[in-house]
Amino acid sequence: MKYGIYFAYWEKEWNTKIVPYIKKVKDLGFDILEISCASLVHASTKELDVLKQAAADNGVILTAGYGPGPSENLASPDPAIVENAIAFYTDILQKLEHLQIHTIGGGIYSYWPVDYTTPIDKPADWARSVTNVRRVGKIAADCGVHYCLEVLNRFEGYLLNTAEEAKQFVEEVGLDSVMIMLDTFHMNIEEDNMANAIRLAGNKLGHFHVGENNRRVPGKGSLPWADIGTALREINYTGAVVMEPFVTQGGTIGSDIRIWRDLSHGADISRLDKDAAGSVAFLRHVFSGPYGDHC
Repeated sequence: MKYGIYFAYWEKEWNTKIVPYIKKVKDLGFDILEISCASLVHASTKELDVLKQAAADNGVILTAGYGPGPSENLASPDPAIVENAIAFYTDILQKLEHLQIHTIGGGIYSYWPVDYTTPIDKPADWARSVTNVRRVGKIAADCGVHYCLEVLNRFEGYLLNTAEEAKQFVEEVGLDSVMIMLDTFHMNIEEDNMANAIRLAGNKLGHFHVGENNRRVPGKGSLPWADIGTALREINYTGAVVMEPFVTQGGTIGSDIRIWRDLSHGADISRLDKDAAGSVAFLRHVFSGPYGDHC
């Protein structure tokens, strides 16, 4: 396994400069930096090349995440919205190919966060999403990208709330490029047993996010990390383990993630860095198992 962190731990806006975080995460002990596709939408080829070179120079792997807006909803009943979404993902996937990014994850089969003031028709949206994810999944395959569908809690999404639903969905899509993404924060809300959910996902697990029950860095909450690590080893998971902590208020990120109190307890950048470095060391130790590092 390789270990990473989402840039948004330190930021208040999704669309921000990514390059400075590449060396930072390397110095803190990470293998991977996860970026938001929001920063790629208007990026020039020159900007992409600078990002790609910085990652190569520092030996850092890049992965990508995205929470699509309503105009990028692959489950929409509006054909114009679906075609806009297809065009959006085509552009993003081609940029990921240019950057040699091989994983994108998120609620990239619907939109996020869901507006529950509007009527929900899960069966119809599911059917449309399967059809349209299959279209995008073929583009992803051509670009060498795993298109990983994040299982979200019921308050943020409605199509895929459990690993069981996600496995059924990707089986209906029927493409090797379309895989499951699990996230311990969401799993803590929806799954009866987090380790068994990982086992159920099995070889369809393409991406894995980690964070505590309250979205702090792993090791500062109550989740069963040893059991989670055991399950990952049992399914021979060798992909990315990316922590996605959100601990500070303010900006678009704080609003979207619903951070209404300071979970960092007044931490400055130095303290945030120290917490992140300690957390990745904790994960490497706990996930390696009792007989040394298998990852």
